[in-house]
Amino acid sequence: MTASTIAPPAAPPAASRHYARTFGALLARDLRVLRRDLRSFMARTVVQPVLFIFVFAVVLPRIGYGAGQGLSADGRAETFATILVPGLVASGIVLQGIFAVTTPLVMELSYTKEIDDRALAPIPVWVVGVEKIVAGAIQGVVAAVVVFLAVLFVHAPGEAPNIDFGRWPLLVAVLVLSSLLTACIGLLIGTLLPPQQLSTLFAIFIVPLMMLGCVYYPWAALEAIPWLQTAVLANPLVYVSEALRGALSPAVPHMPEAVALTVLTVGTLVTGALSLRSFSRRLVA
Repeated sequence: MTASTIAPPAAPPAASRHYARTFGALLARDLRVLRRDLRSFMARTVVQPVLFIFVFAVVLPRIGYGAGQGLSADGRAETFATILVPGLVASGIVLQGIFAVTTPLVMELSYTKEIDDRALAPIPVWVVGVEKIVAGAIQGVVAAVVVFLAVLFVHAPGEAPNIDFGRWPLLVAVLVLSSLLTACIGLLIGTLLPPQQLSTLFAIFIVPLMMLGCVYYPWAALEAIPWLQTAVLANPLVYVSEALRGALSPAVPHMPEAVALTVLTVGTLVTGALSLRSFSRRLVA
């Protein structure tokens, strides 16, 4: 391999078709692995959000320690489940999108060396990276659907979430953009993270990401802590959570959809370019 694999010239139509067939074969292989490990995928995707909403929307209201209510834009009270459901779906996308790419990639680059076989495929190295992003994004979308179905009906009597499906084009756009963004982040982390530090990723990255990602509260509620409201804007989960609230719970105060979509789009393009560059350099080196 040479440096030209990092930034190859435009391929002729015949080569493009060949790239597409090889790309499709690689993607089919990853989806087959996902289908084979579907039970494990469902377990690691569903257990955490279901436990969260069970505690906050079922247990606490039943024992008299309700998690509180939020206010809609017109001043009406909204159940906590209305705030929580979009946030949990967002966390499912982010966690699955990142780990679906990072974990196998770290293993392939260090222990199994399986990535070497993919690098020998008759396509540029960056195409292999794009395939990993697409495969991770698909898993992110599947995780969003699974989490949503799992948490939508878990609530105490009178605590049902107020979900609006009338803004489905926005919902589709958010799902696609956020899944692509998190898969790009996963690819970037996977190419930079030493394998021995994979276990510390949860403590130093994922936990702060979740706690400060507006999963359990809307971003507008942080007006009471101005410095924190500004600081969490560096967290990509904030934009996913707020964009999903705009799509599913528009009555709850949330970040303007145009702002969230712009950040998700720009973030996907920038992170995607950085991750593909890092991936290509790692394999070519």
